Amino acid sequence: MTLNLTLIAAAQIGILGFGHIGKTLVRTLSAAGHEVKVANSRGPETIPSDVLSSGGRAVNVEEAVKDVEALILSIPLNRIPNVAPMIASVPSDTVIIDTSNYYPARDNKIDAIEAGKVESVWVSEQLSRPIAKAWNAIGSDSFARKGKPAGSADRVAIPVAADRDKDREIAMMLVEDSGLDAVYSGSIAESWRQQPGAPAYCTDLTREEMAGALAAADKDRLPKRRDIAVAAFLERMGDPKTNPDADFGVRVSRALFM
Repeated sequence: MTLNLTLIAAAQIGILGFGHIGKTLVRTLSAAGHEVKVANSRGPETIPSDVLSSGGRAVNVEEAVKDVEALILSIPLNRIPNVAPMIASVPSDTVIIDTSNYYPARDNKIDAIEAGKVESVWVSEQLSRPIAKAWNAIGSDSFARKGKPAGSADRVAIPVAADRDKDREIAMMLVEDSGLDAVYSGSIAESWRQQPGAPAYCTDLTREEMAGALAAADKDRLPKRRDIAVAAFLERMGDPKTNPDADFGVRVSRALFM
């Protein structure tokens, strides 16, 4: 299947979630000319106007999922089952893009993932539909500060996983429009290569470097590396809610994951 991306140069996008990654998604995708609706669980009045300055609209959750070509889930992984009933009403050709990662200290332990199930496979099963995986493998500060126009030297690249051609192509187009180089990482079953603890995760590599990082991933080593990084961030930041800045986060991730 070949998708003519010129037909969706200005896509209708819904974003569920307004965390660290969601804020930058609203800003960058709106600035790129897409029509962006964003919602969170607390209501549109809680979304600051400065984040909407590029043209994004704050709406309620029900409106965010209506009449969109792509729906981005920027919520913690353990909340995925909560939105599954709503996703069931979304047309099957709508591209669902998941940005989440599994952190057991935050998400509570999920037995299937603890037993080795790939995080994105679990998400797809909860939603009962295909998904793409993107924007999970970049720190929020890097995403907010390091985006560059296409063709820029040393542009940060991130992996994108998907099974369907349409999901892959739209997700990669939107990643490019958000200021990053998109690198196809393979199927959802192989998306463990961009999970926490992998060399491609939050290490701010270029497009040329990304292929080698994806190939070097060792699935069995990811959980231990992830947990060591979490401990380092907690010791530095002092609480589990504050994300590290790009300089410290990338330095630790490269030291532990590569």
